[in-house]
Amino acid sequence: MKRLSWLALALVLATALVIGSRGDGSPPTDAERASTIASAIRCPTCRSQSAADSDAPAAVAIRDEILRRVQQGQTEGQIRAFLVSKYTNDILLDPPKRGVSGLVWALPVVAVAAAAAGLTVALRRWRPKPRRQATSEDRALVEEALRNAP
Repeated sequence: MKRLSWLALALVLATALVIGSRGDGSPPTDAERASTIASAIRCPTCRSQSAADSDAPAAVAIRDEILRRVQQGQTEGQIRAFLVSKYTNDILLDPPKRGVSGLVWALPVVAVAAAAAGLTVALRRWRPKPRRQATSEDRALVEEALRNAP
């Protein structure tokens, strides 16, 4: 009985997730597109918020410019390119990963790989060496030494 209730709960949860994750299938409105683009743009005044989240006058101006350009039919790439030409790559919340900014993304990966390699080498060195099996010659030497012992 207890398993059945857990199974029913899992089935209800899975159904809710499937229904909730489905979109309505309609294309996004201009306001939705503008909001999506603004959420990837940094507020020039706040620097810690996106233009979509900030109430600073500069962020409001950027949101208005984005909406105007969306209504003109420009693509997200064109709008981002315009904002980058006006404010540099610093305006993007997720700047391109090349040049110096690429190092910020690559160095942690390289450090983790180097640490894993170093740990592997250290563990292999610390592993006890397999003991050599005693040969008949070794046994004969031990027996000889035991016979000659006082």
